Amino acid sequence: MHIIRIDPRALKDNPDDARKSKTTPQGDALLAATIKAVGIIQPPVVSPEADGGNGFIIQAGHRRTRGAIAAELEEIEVIVTDPADDGGAMRSMVENIAREPLNPVDQWRAIERLVALGWTEEGIAAALSLSVRQIRKLRLLANVLPAMLDRMAKGDMPDERQLRTIAAASIAEQKEVWKAHKPRKNETTSWWSVANGLSRTRMYARDASFDDELAQAYGIAWVEDLFAPADEDSRYTTDVEAFLGAQQEWMTDNLPRNGMITGLNGWNGPELPRKAERVYGKPKKSDHTAMYLDRDGKVQSVVYRMPEPQTANGMSAKGKGGEGGAVAPAQRPDVTRKGQDMIGDFRTDALHEALQRAPMEDDTLMALLVIAFAGQNVRVDSGSFRSRIAPHAVNLVDETGNLAFDKDTLRIAVRSVLIEVLSCRRNMSNSGIVSRIAGAVVGADSFLPNMGTEDFLLCLSRKALEGACADTSVLPRNKVRDTRAALVEHFQEERFIHSSALFAPEANELADWRARNEIVEDEEAADRDGPVDEPEAGDTDPDAVSEGFREAAE
Repeated sequence: MHIIRIDPRALKDNPDDARKSKTTPQGDALLAATIKAVGIIQPPVVSPEADGGNGFIIQAGHRRTRGAIAAELEEIEVIVTDPADDGGAMRSMVENIAREPLNPVDQWRAIERLVALGWTEEGIAAALSLSVRQIRKLRLLANVLPAMLDRMAKGDMPDERQLRTIAAASIAEQKEVWKAHKPRKNETTSWWSVANGLSRTRMYARDASFDDELAQAYGIAWVEDLFAPADEDSRYTTDVEAFLGAQQEWMTDNLPRNGMITGLNGWNGPELPRKAERVYGKPKKSDHTAMYLDRDGKVQSVVYRMPEPQTANGMSAKGKGGEGGAVAPAQRPDVTRKGQDMIGDFRTDALHEALQRAPMEDDTLMALLVIAFAGQNVRVDSGSFRSRIAPHAVNLVDETGNLAFDKDTLRIAVRSVLIEVLSCRRNMSNSGIVSRIAGAVVGADSFLPNMGTEDFLLCLSRKALEGACADTSVLPRNKVRDTRAALVEHFQEERFIHSSALFAPEANELADWRARNEIVEDEEAADRDGPVDEPEAGDTDPDAVSEGFREAAE
């Protein structure tokens, strides 16, 4: 057995090598980077060709040889040994299965030894082809109680989250908790209990709305969590009181108009004023905003709507008494109340007759539709309806009372009226199935917001949540909250619309609505002339009456 230097490209692979499966590109890149930085620590083992050739066969170290070639080394040292009788099959087997990677504790101890010898974290990272963050993460084990390290070195390891919690605690705290949860002989450590005893509430910088200046004012010092993923802001503080105080001050400084700061109710939602209705759709200018801190200390805001105050008989106190509150002396009107009632009847009959018989252009008909919705007898329970409709009607009428508009103005008015009238809310403003029909016609499904949020998914049952997983890569969890959290994370990048929110009504609903509201010819005549009683002696035949109405309509 002797050592020689040779070009690694001249070495030949052993056909009896036990490792036939391909290694990962990442592993090969790591090995090549390590060889390039510190060279080959253990030379490959080779033997002369058995058939009398001048070459050498690799017995152990195929990956090291390929790594040296990738590192562009011109020569490497190899150990030359006599060829085995079995072609090196047993030697290759032992070489590949007898190795065991260093556990994290041994890696940390080896890194600490290198640091003591003068290596920097950057140099160690370059030599091992690891990130500096990974080196610092391993060095955090220096904060772990030695007794715990001994358990970890034996293979009794906590998971990363538990290790993160343990390393963040002081040695004194770790001693107290380890004394209470130290395992007995032949038992594994309950790392969950250890980590739970050392856990402290963390408030993360990524959840903070305040800036660095306000953080300094409250004495907040951020600590980086090196165990967290490298692509996220993992800074945190355990000074919960200072964090929440800074959040409160930020909300006070950034409170919007019509805004308020509130707390949490019993369901971990915002405490809204009495009779307030939360708005999940597009807010209006008159709506209010409530800002609050959730359980994680994040600033959240919701929009809510208060019912509009109404005075008796729809009049204000100012309208009842005039500017100064003085009541003008009563005077006899030109037409008495009974006369006004008669005029109203006359006008109504004449108007209905004209609407039934007079020719009208489509533009005129649409304009009259808008004006009709501004009438005092029309009520839509979505707030102050008349005050929002009347301005659209005013735009269609000139100073003399005649219709005066262009088509664009008319289209805007009709759209505005439909927006005011049609509603799908589950209260008195609900327009019923007609609003869903209208939504399906205009393609409103494409305007629905993403429903894959915590607020909406909280409203779904376990079965519905599992159904929402069907077309995704998310698998249902044992706990409903875990399934919900996974869906919320998944739908941050995608859009989720629950099937019950789609506008198109079910076929049976539509058929039932059409059947209930279908106009029967006899009912139409009855609506125009009141109920038809059985004819008595001398009365006109009701069929003839109905026929007369039809002729008049034609």
